Amino acid sequence: MEHVLELQGVRKNRNGAEGDPLFSNVTATIADPIIISILGVSGQGKSTLLRLLAGLDKADEGDIRLHNISQRDIDPRLWRMKVCYVAQQSVMLQGSIEQNLKTVSMLHRMPYDEKLVRHMLPRLGLDHLDVSKSAELLSGGEKQRISLLRSLLLHPTVLLLDEITASLDRGSKEMVEEVLREWHHQEGATMLWVTHDLEQAQQMSSSVWFMGEGTLLENSETAAFFEQPTTELAQNYIKAPIQKEQPCLS
Repeated sequence: MEHVLELQGVRKNRNGAEGDPLFSNVTATIADPIIISILGVSGQGKSTLLRLLAGLDKADEGDIRLHNISQRDIDPRLWRMKVCYVAQQSVMLQGSIEQNLKTVSMLHRMPYDEKLVRHMLPRLGLDHLDVSKSAELLSGGEKQRISLLRSLLLHPTVLLLDEITASLDRGSKEMVEEVLREWHHQEGATMLWVTHDLEQAQQMSSSVWFMGEGTLLENSETAAFFEQPTTELAQNYIKAPIQKEQPCLS
């Protein structure tokens, strides 16, 4: 059977090959397109896991497979077309907003989908932007959404989302959530979403991966996880006070 994504005994050390494991024996199979929330306290390696999946960093042990093909056997550029990482702190290249959006077309030698850009800018609350202006003038929240749109232009099989709404105001956050919900249904894209927003996790995902004790501690349906986590660590996590809000970057 062909699976969307598989992690087989993945290990990442803290300080290179000889370091202590940040996490190890991370094993999971994503059989069908799905939205997964990745939860856990800070320091469990959630963002690092996304970077491994994106091919931006290398695992010290184990294998990652896309449609039954090992990451090691696919050209890194082609892998990153199919598995896209959207960071919390978005980086804009020098030049205009439009030039930043066109970067993926140039790198991957594919047509620039201007129609999709025109459609998505208002959906993401960015219709006020002049795309000929410098991307360096964007606010933090605008950069996050432009970075997301830049990845959507690739129509990836898997989207890796690293707290991409953590610093948005509520209105912008809800717009992004709605866009991604529709994208998942229309494109059949799998999404792995690191978030500390438990309400968001319950609303957006159908499965939860809970990182703890140096591994993928729980992997269950979202409703079941929030109703009754199987480990004491996860039980304490969902009962803990909500973390302090970060300043809005919209």
